[in-house]
Amino acid sequence: MKNMTKGKPLKLIFLFALPLMLGNILQQLYTMVDTMIVGQFLGVNALASLGAADWINWAILGIVMGFTQGFSIRISRTFGAEDYGNMKRSMHMIFFLCAFFSILTTVVAELSIVPLLTLLNTPSNVIQGSITYLRIMSGGLTITMFYNCFSSILRSLGDSRTPLLAMIGGAITNICLDLLFVVVFKWGIAGAAIATLLAQFLTTIFCLYMLKKELPFKLELTKFKFEKKIIKNLLQLGSPLAFQNLIISIGGIMVQSVVNRFGFLFIAGFTATNKLYGLLEVAAISFGYAITTFNSQNLGAKQYERIKKGVAQAAFLSFCTSVIIGGSMVLFGKHILLLFISGTPDQINKVLTISYKYLFIMAVCLPILYMLHSYRSALQGMENTFIPMVSGIVELVIRISVALIFPIFLGQNGIYLAEVLAWTGAAVLLYISYKIKIHGLLKDNLNTHKPQVSEN
Repeated sequence: MKNMTKGKPLKLIFLFALPLMLGNILQQLYTMVDTMIVGQFLGVNALASLGAADWINWAILGIVMGFTQGFSIRISRTFGAEDYGNMKRSMHMIFFLCAFFSILTTVVAELSIVPLLTLLNTPSNVIQGSITYLRIMSGGLTITMFYNCFSSILRSLGDSRTPLLAMIGGAITNICLDLLFVVVFKWGIAGAAIATLLAQFLTTIFCLYMLKKELPFKLELTKFKFEKKIIKNLLQLGSPLAFQNLIISIGGIMVQSVVNRFGFLFIAGFTATNKLYGLLEVAAISFGYAITTFNSQNLGAKQYERIKKGVAQAAFLSFCTSVIIGGSMVLFGKHILLLFISGTPDQINKVLTISYKYLFIMAVCLPILYMLHSYRSALQGMENTFIPMVSGIVELVIRISVALIFPIFLGQNGIYLAEVLAWTGAAVLLYISYKIKIHGLLKDNLNTHKPQVSEN
């Protein structure tokens, strides 16, 4: 565990983010390998099936990640305040909520898969593969929920090393199982989904084992006591983030419905770039987790000036990182994209043209996405999850508006702009909101500690 209320903010944030970054890169790499194996061994149709399922799958995962990330904010604050009794009771309630929401989300997801894919005009040669993939992934949602729960709590305690080790083991396991199930056993797209869930199950067990070792108290689930006040606070923190992720994914699903109208080659090209999206975003997510943990712990310790300094330094570091990653993708993006694509020479050429054009636009605009993550995470760490939720609504409105209107005038090119314009609108809102929030905290702190002048 790492106390982030002492020491140089930039060094703490960077060293905390580094293992997360490596872990997220591994996660993206094994997601990419998963897609490469499907694309190379099962063909363009199977690649398009993954693409058609992408945003629906992300919507399900987004709900899970939103709740667990929000819940962990309370753990960070109680840890920063060294209130271990409160921290222990909070964990009990978190485990209860994770079990409840994983079951509820699984039921809703399983009932929604076919109607959603049909509503989104998924091509007939693609839809069955998408249904198979989504049914398996949503069926294993309890595993996903508790993996995110345990890893989020570990990060909130300043431990970014254990999630990295878990990710390394998970990545190696997933790739090996992918090759076994897809290439050797010929299980098709179902094999890729099963491999992912089995690998995640192993990482879940590992994270739980390490969490029990690191905690400053013993988890005693037999002494479970339902605490309404803690449940209410956890829902106040987690629900807006889950809703934020859900509405962002709804925007993505609407964009996918427009993409589906252009045929399976366009879907395949869009999918290839979206698989690289995670790699583009990986450092932003890592810095975001670091900023959230840093702010949460320092909020608990009431060190507001330290929060301001840490966020400014982290945002600058994040911006510089985005320029390097974006530039690399502009230079080498075509070579990476070719790893996902197979088919006839004509198919490969068309899919590559579509995917690189989309990748180029996102790479050039990447600093906007990194600023969005920095200030969204800063607000979340200061226990303001409402404005990040509103920023998700802003993304939804812009993403859908651009996707529906721009293609009328620009054709396929109009779809490429939906993502970056959505980033821009949300980033502006988050930056302004953060400035207002930190100014308010510093002003209140100043008034609290202002010496009283005697009238005598």
